[in-house]
Amino acid sequence: MTTRIRRRAAAAATLTALATVLAGCAGAAGSGAASEPSGEPRPGGTLTYATGDVEPPCLDPVNSGGGVPQALISTQYLEPLFYQDDDGEIQPWLAESWEWSEDRLSLDITVRDDVTFTDGAPLNASTIAANVAYIKDPATLSSTALLALEKVESVEEVSELTARLHLSEHDNALLEHFAQVWVPIQSQEALARGAKENCASPVGTGPFKVERWEKQEEVVLVRNEDYNTAPESAAHTGPAYLEKIHWRFLPDPAARFAALQSGEVDVIDVIQPQDAVQAEGDPNLETLIGSRPGHVVNLALNTTVEPFQDVRVREAFVRAVDVDAALKSVFLGTVPRSSSVLSSITKYNLQEPEVFATDVDRANDLLDEAGWTERDPEGYRVKDGERLSATVLQTDSVLVPVPVLEQFQASAKEVGLELVISQEEQSTWTEKRNTWQYNLLPVYYTKNSPAVLNLTHETAGIPSITPGGYHANSNGLQSPEAAELDAVLQQAAATGDEEERGKLYTQAQETIHRNYTNLPIFDQQTRLGLRSDVEGTRLISPLTLPTFYDTWLDR
Repeated sequence: MTTRIRRRAAAAATLTALATVLAGCAGAAGSGAASEPSGEPRPGGTLTYATGDVEPPCLDPVNSGGGVPQALISTQYLEPLFYQDDDGEIQPWLAESWEWSEDRLSLDITVRDDVTFTDGAPLNASTIAANVAYIKDPATLSSTALLALEKVESVEEVSELTARLHLSEHDNALLEHFAQVWVPIQSQEALARGAKENCASPVGTGPFKVERWEKQEEVVLVRNEDYNTAPESAAHTGPAYLEKIHWRFLPDPAARFAALQSGEVDVIDVIQPQDAVQAEGDPNLETLIGSRPGHVVNLALNTTVEPFQDVRVREAFVRAVDVDAALKSVFLGTVPRSSSVLSSITKYNLQEPEVFATDVDRANDLLDEAGWTERDPEGYRVKDGERLSATVLQTDSVLVPVPVLEQFQASAKEVGLELVISQEEQSTWTEKRNTWQYNLLPVYYTKNSPAVLNLTHETAGIPSITPGGYHANSNGLQSPEAAELDAVLQQAAATGDEEERGKLYTQAQETIHRNYTNLPIFDQQTRLGLRSDVEGTRLISPLTLPTFYDTWLDR
């Protein structure tokens, strides 16, 4: 597995697993070729980045859930213990080394002896203990990091630089978890300030540090002049080239792209398909697009209520909708369809296009077999006086656009299933998600491991695990098949044999796919538009997020 892109739009050439560079677009970037840097890097300058994601509630990715907006910005100033190389292998970052116990129920992590946080605090074993305690503190309101470390029972300080993590049960994804920005290592002295201050200005070891946060406008990052922890994957060592980054919040996609075109901003994210196509024909602009690991953008089918308690109805819905046509129409052919619950760059992903292929005749046969044989005057199927109807929750922050759902709606009607699109405010959408008030839910889960399936598909993920009511499993399947899936996923999480692990996660996907608990749509993506004089920006493993450490301005 590899997720690192060293030069803009070189993904198709250097990352054979990605297959996400814009297809069929004019220009070198669209064809997979990268423009070479125009000269030697030039230190200095200020970069302006405009994000289309919602402003995070906290700049600390551990706090308040840990969403992608937090991960994007915190990648610039926080660093984890490990990173994953282009082959998906774990390599040390802030850690120096690690060693598992014979029974794999404890893990010794030794940190580097030359690392200091930007507030002057040293990195040591107590830092690891403080960070684990912070993540597990209910007051932190963590979800992503809490799930990542749920099997860490305690931390023992073996020596000044070595911490021993004791596990409640086996977790062979633990090192992968510690390679995520959602499980960063922060200054223990900064954590002691309290959540409010730490949210406003987290303190890490990264190439930049938070100078100020002007709510609803921007976050200003300044260069860490003492930076010395660049991973081996970086293009240089020492301090970053840029002096400063202005991280602006521009949710309107048209305004964001216009700002990029005019030069008001240097980089934008969540670039829209039509804008990406336009950028490919503009010599002043380039694109950088890559798949993220984890659970793909999909519709989770709620099996706890009708009509999707019946696997025949679930498969009928999946077979009825034409995902390929919707993606071609709405995303202009720039987004490949997924045929697995795991993204195309996630280790052990199993692509099964035949399982999810559109087949209207089969959909009709399945619904007839399930007893939905009558039709009402509007053409919808009826059984026992009830219309065959399903509601999908939608809000602006989810990645399945309304036009895609509208095409699904039209396809579903052809087989007699009513698809109701319920557009909700974010707070209402979250409440309904947490309380299972939906039939279909657009979801994804960014995680650099096939162990994401242990979160999204084990029955243990059905109950809420956070004060806010969040549940990682959104399909709710509880059946003999679900029990068998639990056993396979638990074996996959426990084994120390990588070959066996791969076979078990493949088996798990086969079970998930044939129970039709999810409709995979497309890989999550990082989608950037850049001014052509912005050099050296990379998407780094393991989450395919941009780093501006090697970035410099050719102006």
